[in-house]
Amino acid sequence: MMIFFIVGLIVHVVFFLSIFDIYFTSPLVHGMTPQRVPLAPPAKRLVLFVADGLRADSLFKPDDNGTGRAPYLRGVIAERGTWGVSHTRVPTESRPGHVALIAGFYEDVSAVAKGWKENPVEFDSVFNESRHTWCWGSPDILPMFAKGATGDHVYTYTYPSEREDFASTDASRLDTWVFDEVKDFLNVAKSNETLLNMLHEEQNVFFLHLLGIDTNGHAHRPMSKEYLENIGLVDSGVAEIVSVMDDFYGHDGKTAYIFTSDHGMTNWGSHGAGHPSETLTPLIAWGAGVQTAQWEGSHKYDDNYLKEWGMETSRREDVSQADIAPLMASLIGIPFPVNSVGVLPLNYLNNSQHFKAESIYANAIQILEQFRVRYNQVVRFSFITPRPLTDSKQMDFVRNARNLIQKGQFDEAVSIRYCKDLIDQAMEGLSYYHTYDRLFLGSSVVLGFIGWTSYVVLFILKTHASLRKPPTNIGQNKCHFLLGQIFLCIGLLVALFLMVQSSPWTYYIYCLLPVASLAVSWLGREPLVRSVPSLPLSKCFGYFLLVTFGIELLVVSFFYRAMLTLGLVVLGLWPVLSGLYIKAKVRSLSWMLSCLFLAVFPLLPVVGREPDVNYMMQVVLCAYILTSTHSSLQLKQGLPLFNQLVSWLTLVSSFLIPLLSSTRLFHRLLSILMSLVCVYLLLSTGYEALFPPVLSWLMFAWINIEQETMNTQGSSNRTEHIALCKGYLSSTDFAENIDIAKIRQLRLDDIRRSYFFVFFIIIAFFGCGNIASINSFDPASVYCFLTVFNPFIMGGLLMWKVLIPFVIVMCTFESIQVSTQLSSRSLFLVVLVISDLMALHFFFLVKDHGSWLDIGTSISHYVIVMSMTIFLMLLSVMTHILTSKRILIGWKRKMHFR
Repeated sequence: MMIFFIVGLIVHVVFFLSIFDIYFTSPLVHGMTPQRVPLAPPAKRLVLFVADGLRADSLFKPDDNGTGRAPYLRGVIAERGTWGVSHTRVPTESRPGHVALIAGFYEDVSAVAKGWKENPVEFDSVFNESRHTWCWGSPDILPMFAKGATGDHVYTYTYPSEREDFASTDASRLDTWVFDEVKDFLNVAKSNETLLNMLHEEQNVFFLHLLGIDTNGHAHRPMSKEYLENIGLVDSGVAEIVSVMDDFYGHDGKTAYIFTSDHGMTNWGSHGAGHPSETLTPLIAWGAGVQTAQWEGSHKYDDNYLKEWGMETSRREDVSQADIAPLMASLIGIPFPVNSVGVLPLNYLNNSQHFKAESIYANAIQILEQFRVRYNQVVRFSFITPRPLTDSKQMDFVRNARNLIQKGQFDEAVSIRYCKDLIDQAMEGLSYYHTYDRLFLGSSVVLGFIGWTSYVVLFILKTHASLRKPPTNIGQNKCHFLLGQIFLCIGLLVALFLMVQSSPWTYYIYCLLPVASLAVSWLGREPLVRSVPSLPLSKCFGYFLLVTFGIELLVVSFFYRAMLTLGLVVLGLWPVLSGLYIKAKVRSLSWMLSCLFLAVFPLLPVVGREPDVNYMMQVVLCAYILTSTHSSLQLKQGLPLFNQLVSWLTLVSSFLIPLLSSTRLFHRLLSILMSLVCVYLLLSTGYEALFPPVLSWLMFAWINIEQETMNTQGSSNRTEHIALCKGYLSSTDFAENIDIAKIRQLRLDDIRRSYFFVFFIIIAFFGCGNIASINSFDPASVYCFLTVFNPFIMGGLLMWKVLIPFVIVMCTFESIQVSTQLSSRSLFLVVLVISDLMALHFFFLVKDHGSWLDIGTSISHYVIVMSMTIFLMLLSVMTHILTSKRILIGWKRKMHFR
């Protein structure tokens, strides 16, 4: 069984990682030639303002009294600039947003494993291509662009990370710090000849990262006074910096300004997902080379935002976030970032048609270069027809576009439009070859799923079911040997094919795993085929239909949480449908009521009989700490040290206290419950604090009703039978029942128990939100532990909060296995099959077409199920320790008293 566990864990890790290898490979390629516009640029320098976490509507929408929150920027829109909405992509986080803005491509998701701080791959950027870049702002954002730049021409000035405190009296001071530092920097430069000469060179960039709005949004919500007042502070700060810059350069008219945001924010103060409040950010450009205000209606947009913002007569020009990078490069005359997939928004340029034509031509060649490199990386056989651009078609495009420009045919309908067509086809080809291996790898993973699931089913039937197994004969052994040789040859051919293609080593795993699993399944099928007549086929078919329907219900619940409510209502009727209600009315009624109470939680918005005095005191203390902390933060007095110490001690003790309690089922479960509820309470911000107690009520009802089910069916063990008749949970002891591997074999009713477990695990994940909310969390959840921004500690605490209901269900499942005298391995294998079928279902739902949000949603669901399965395998060991006798301090003493 240990070998099976290790192999199973490796297989599921492979399945888990496969989705990233297939859908989240790095979009970057290297070896391209930088492309630049051969004409003189309109600007010598660029100033980039990024207001972190600023929503488009928060900036553009007037106040209730009709006045704008940002009068200076609104004046720029009205008189001397071009504006629009910048559309971001998921994940709407700071690092991916800044990478799209400054480098022009959409971030490789593998950067999340490094906290969005380090560069998983090297990439080119506007800062890297500039002559000099000076940056002021957050220590979480600026270093990555300095690290990725060649040479030492990117200079960063950051405040200490301790300043990023959500409990700060005023987070807008982060932006004030940036503005003051820039003004001091320019003042110092006047007396520093070396620096002054550098500042007067061309192709310089000034980057001001303004984090205050994002911090205030997390701490106080986007509709709060702090958030809205911070917008006004940023507006006045931008006005002051523009004035200082113009004075420093003698009003030479050679400075271009861009104001935008990396992402927005939801009304509840989070970001990371694809809600419009997170993906719609403002873009305002003005200064040298930028088109001045145009007073003509933007009728091409039908989203009613113009009317809501009171800007119906002002021309709006929307862009994709990656389009801003080529815009900045074009304004100051630097090469386009070689990794950029942005398309230059020509309507933002105030220049000649010749300049626009040369700019869009350079943009087209830059993207075409990426297509060529990607094609050479992917296509390894000459008989594969390249799509959609052949070599001859590429040459014709480039030659014709160059000839049109040389002839002076710059009109939008001629050379500019021609270059845009080239960009469209190059982008299509780049996308095609970036996803070139998806069908091949996806098919291999699906076959691997089928082979593994078949093997687990056969393993269950062989080792944990009461089937008649006919003896093998010599002929069967010869057949098995021949089939083994055939599968071996298939594996060698697959390996040879991958070797010829110079495929990565991970491809060998994805392609050889299904060969091995299918071989083992096929070779072990024959004895079971002969044993099929011993099965109750009609009852098996009925269970198959019910489980299929149940799995579909769980799959749909990932998209519509209300389906979990429906499922709980159906589960609540189970005692009535099975006849248990007549024999055990009290237990059945408790089960039905707990199901109905828990069914309320999926409809809400996302975000004991022997009480122990010590436990109650711990809960009361945590409630006091929670109230005291949030009261202190509301008064802007910071996080009290005593509250912080108690919170961390509670967290640490929650892992130790259950191990010191009695091994009687009820007492051990109550100890685990109270310890976990205290931590969950400290991590709660609203109604979700009630979720673990209600879930625990249902779990105790589940244990009771499963005992009643076993009592009804009868038991072969006299001790168990007496305990079940008494009906006391405390009659069962984990220590006395820890070794039950051979007590009884699996029955069909155990499939129902396994399905209940999977259903409750999904309830634990989605009852108050989902695991994806880790990516768009509310920092208020961790205020009892820390308020200074730290993505790893905060993420770890929030992950534990998500897992606490999970652990409660796991411990209950362990209790049911003990109380029903069934091997934990048996039920766990059935659970493994159910979860793998769900994962396979989600894998089929992931499609290359459709919006990125739809693809990301299906992928996230697949990742959740695979993570759940891996956690089940790992936490089954943890819960076994939590509920077992042979653990840590005091076990010898307790054994002596027994």
